[in-house]
Formats: sequence, C-alpha cells, structure tokens
Amino acid sequence: MKRVLSGIQPTSDSLHLGNYLGAVKQWVALQDGHDAFYCIVDLHALTVETEPSLLRRRTLTTAAQLIAFGISPEKSTLFVQSQVPAHNQLGWLMECMAGFGEASRMTQFKDKSSKTGADSARVALFTYPMLQAADILLYQADLVPVGEDQRQHIELTRDLAGRFNTRYGESFKIPDGLIVKSAAKINDLQEPTTKMSKSSGSVAGVIEIMDAPEVNAKKIKSSMTDAGSEVRFDEREKPGISNLMTIHSALSGQSLSALEDEFAGKGYGDFKGAVADVVTEYLRPIRERALELLEDEAHLIELLHAGGAKARKVAAGTIESVYKNLGTLA
Repeated sequence: MKRVLSGIQPTSDSLHLGNYLGAVKQWVALQDGHDAFYCIVDLHALTVETEPSLLRRRTLTTAAQLIAFGISPEKSTLFVQSQVPAHNQLGWLMECMAGFGEASRMTQFKDKSSKTGADSARVALFTYPMLQAADILLYQADLVPVGEDQRQHIELTRDLAGRFNTRYGESFKIPDGLIVKSAAKINDLQEPTTKMSKSSGSVAGVIEIMDAPEVNAKKIKSSMTDAGSEVRFDEREKPGISNLMTIHSALSGQSLSALEDEFAGKGYGDFKGAVADVVTEYLRPIRERALELLEDEAHLIELLHAGGAKARKVAAGTIESVYKNLGTLA
C-alpha cells in the first residue's frame, strides 16, 4: 500500500467545518487502501507564543476530534510530532540542505511576517518549511494530501529530497502532493468571499466543531447573504447563499441543483434554517464523541503513545539510513 502522511496544528480549542470538509474528511477516506500516518504537529504551533497548559489541552482536543471524525488508531498511525525526536534531527539536516533564497520565497512566511514585521517574527516561522519537509520525508511518504495553498511546500520538500539523494545517495522517497480537487471549499459565514479560517477577524463566521449546536445554528442564521431572496448557486453574484448551499450539499449529499429546486419560491430565512438543521445534526454526534474521548484523558493519551511508538520505529529506520549516507558516526 502507498503511504499517506498529513498533519494538523493544535492551534485552537476547536477545529472548524472548513478543516473537516477541506482535509480531514479526505484523510478518513484515505485510511482504506493506504498506509496512513496522521500527525498533530505541535512543534509547528510553537512559532507563536504558546501557554504550555493551552498547548497540552489543544493537542488532546485535536486528537479527540480527529478520532471522532473517523480517524481510526487501528487503521492509521495517529501520533503527536513531539513524541518523535527524529523530526528535529531531520529538520536540522533539511535546514542544512536549503538555500536562504528558496526559504525566503516561501509565501507563508512573507504573508505572516508582513502582519507583524519580519524583525518580530520568530526564526522558526522562517525555517518551519524545512521541519515540514522532515515531517514528510521521515516516513518515506508516497502521497501528501494538502490544500492548494500548500503546493509550494510540497515542491520544496521534493527539491530537498532530490538534492539530498543526489549528493549523498538514495535516502528519501520523493513524495507527491495529493491536491484533492473535489473537496468542498467552505468560506467564512460573515465574509463569504474569503476562506473559513480561525485567523479571521471574527469567530462569528466560523462553524466550530466543539461549539454547542445552538451556537452554530445562531451563526448560520445570522450569516451574511446577498441582495434578493432567490436560493440560487452563483458564487460571483451570490457568494453568501452559494457558500451556504455548498455547506448543505457537502453534508447532506444533495446536489446544488436539487437544493435550488427544493427551495424555489422560498426565501433566505427558510434556507438558513435548513442549513442550520443539517449542520447541527451532522456535527452533534462528532462533538459528543470528542467530549466522551476527552473525559477519559488517560485512554486518549495511551492511544497517542501507541501511535507515537509506531511512528518512532519507522522514523528510526530513516534516520539511521540518512546518517550512514552522510558519513556520521551515529
């Protein structure tokens, strides 16, 4: 089976609907027929100021949600990045392989540092693409499911792996990015032309998995819509209602055309109510399962430790081969 690897940062108390439909739903599907490795990349979360107790809680909450979504510790290797010291070891070697110029061209650093100024940005924010490359190469992944915005990081990973292999001998499998074209693009409820994100100006536009059903229902019913009242999919002229239609379709399985037919002659209020019902009922059992897992913290940590042990075994083989090819005496 081809090996799949992807990761998610524990940077908030809840994942949101965009995380699920844009990434995690595909991870769940990929478990069947692939050797899946899914990592909670807590070391990447340290590029911003982090309270230790908050990082711990968010790491466990992220793990609970992933399992509640359908990531199976039996089918997949689910682990936390910091459980595998080899990530740091290989991350340093990737820094030694990367040029300053190519690291400077990474758009994510430029975007994030422009908000606060490069002088105040953490050095780790600049170098984290090399750690991200190590995350992938450490497990000899064949496929890396990512969003379009991560394509540049996959290309850097492929370049670094190829460079290392050429200079020091075959050490890494060259991974392919798996850009899932069919993934639903979910936008902010209050700013429907921008992607749903926890970094947006207001939480009012974000459907959070761990929010109570009534909270998400209120957000949907208060969402920004467009001129007129016709329920019709048109992302250019009707971005607000089109976003809600995308959400409904992704969770209910109804086609956009079927939704247009069903709500012909009805207004936005009726449709918002229907979307709220679909979202809350879909997320309710996921939230309940996540809360159940968090109640038994010891068992959840045990599951992550088991995944970490499996990950360390694979990572150790890669590091041993890499160090041998480098000529170190490790």
